[in-house]
Amino acid sequence: MRKWNALISGVILVMFLIHAVVGSMQLFGIGSTALKTMAYGMLALIAVHVVISVKLTADTLRAQKAAGTAYWRQNALFWARRISGFAIMLFLGFHLTAFGYQTDAGYRLRYFDTFKLVTQILLVITIAVHVISNAKPILISFGIRRLKERAADILFVLSVLLLLMGAAIVVYYIRWNSFL
Repeated sequence: MRKWNALISGVILVMFLIHAVVGSMQLFGIGSTALKTMAYGMLALIAVHVVISVKLTADTLRAQKAAGTAYWRQNALFWARRISGFAIMLFLGFHLTAFGYQTDAGYRLRYFDTFKLVTQILLVITIAVHVISNAKPILISFGIRRLKERAADILFVLSVLLLLMGAAIVVYYIRWNSFL
């Protein structure tokens, strides 16, 4: 089950990066492709990932109960991964409703206020924490053992993409609020 979860996580990550780059360009005002079908496919995979992760977490809690100790301090990274995943689910709900909605007349944009700006930036931050804290286990599950050789490159690319996403959200907010 862990292998399937790792495989699903890898696919989600690739889809997320495509969604993030294309979505960022759209928020900057460059291009108009939203890749909505891919986004909903990614959402379905995220749901599967959540179900598997909840089951694996429940297994861990049962094992801790059977052992009679939880070692909370030693398992802080484990819990940071679970909490950041839960936070993503919370902010993903805001993301799904932040930008627009469909009517019979077509797609309508929602007013992008400060609350939406904050929730979208928090989404980017929680995704960063979740992806970075899970980088080592997912690379190991794919058989990549020499993490140190690739760590700086991976962190650099992720940092640039996260900066792009954050900047796109801020630019979108400024574009909405400078015309009032």
